[in-house]
Amino acid sequence: MSTPTTLTGPSRDHLDWPFFEGSHRDHAGRLDAFATSKALAAIDHADVDAACRKLVRGLGDAGILTAATGVSETDPLIDSRLVCLTRETLAWHDGLADFAFAMQGLGTGAIGLSGSPALRAAVMPKVRSGEWLAAFALSEKEAGSDVAAMACAARADGDHYVLDGEKTWISNGGIADVYTVFARTGEAPGTRGISAFVVFADDPGFSIAERINVIAPHPLATIRFEGCRIPASRRLGNPGEGFKIAMRTLDIFRASVAAAALGFARRALDEALAHTRARQMFGATLADLQLTQAALGDMATGIDAAALLTYRAAWRRDVQKLPTTQAAAMAKMTATETAQSVIDRAVQLFGGRGVRTGEITEKLYREIRALRIYEGATEVQKLIIARELLKTK
Repeated sequence: MSTPTTLTGPSRDHLDWPFFEGSHRDHAGRLDAFATSKALAAIDHADVDAACRKLVRGLGDAGILTAATGVSETDPLIDSRLVCLTRETLAWHDGLADFAFAMQGLGTGAIGLSGSPALRAAVMPKVRSGEWLAAFALSEKEAGSDVAAMACAARADGDHYVLDGEKTWISNGGIADVYTVFARTGEAPGTRGISAFVVFADDPGFSIAERINVIAPHPLATIRFEGCRIPASRRLGNPGEGFKIAMRTLDIFRASVAAAALGFARRALDEALAHTRARQMFGATLADLQLTQAALGDMATGIDAAALLTYRAAWRRDVQKLPTTQAAAMAKMTATETAQSVIDRAVQLFGGRGVRTGEITEKLYREIRALRIYEGATEVQKLIIARELLKTK
């Protein structure tokens, strides 16, 4: 067997594409400095909860969380290309670092979009600095892809709302300080009767029902509301606007899921290139074999195609100011499915070493699987694309 290789970071060749500006290239430099710093190297992944807290604090101290949360309450706009570049870079280095960054944005995106000035001022600085962890609570056991099946309810009671029900598969569940929660308020049937709220971890009636373990360790939980009473001032937007707010938030961050998949795929390709160049086989290197070269060619082409779709979606939102529902769905579907294929090929090229616990390829294999499901499974993305086409064609 060949010895493990040491890689320092992802290629930056694609930053020359016309999707990017000087500010994005500067941000990439800051990301590289953070990713190779002691702050990331010192993270102990054996304790996932503690690792996430340390990662969020480190990202906040480095000023990187502004890419996910906006610079300030008076300047809350989020540049999708910065979010995507950040996720791609962090995913290349460490899947948990990517997760920690993404959840700060997803967990507070709705607050930035629809929260009152007072609520934004109370929450956003603490999330941006890394003092608080954030979570986005939309999914339920019977309401994942089908949001209209939501059962968690919030009833108005004077100048308060009372929440009852459960949410599951909640990232940062159990360790978050602030949760954006979607609950049925009954203004209309289906998705038109859902509202959005901010719940703090110490609110009476809020509890953690179950911690959930998955193949790539991340903090996940089922959360429960039992007569959880919160001020009406913590409602986001108007009653019945929750689904619209959730979709606006997901539209911002869905393309970034594609970017995270790109980071995993690029790392797999880089590891495969280094390994095949060094691995001796039949009097030559593994890279000299035509079947290996064909595999590497397919991997590289798939990654570039996915990257073009990903950054097109982000550029369309940032620069053209156009809806990105279809473009983001195409990017998310293509990038996650491509990354699964690229990582699988990398594992195959590594042979037995590829599935050994602790190897980079083995970690990537576990990391990528969830991305094909969360924030809309591949099958759902196909439906979204088709429905958008049918609206216009």
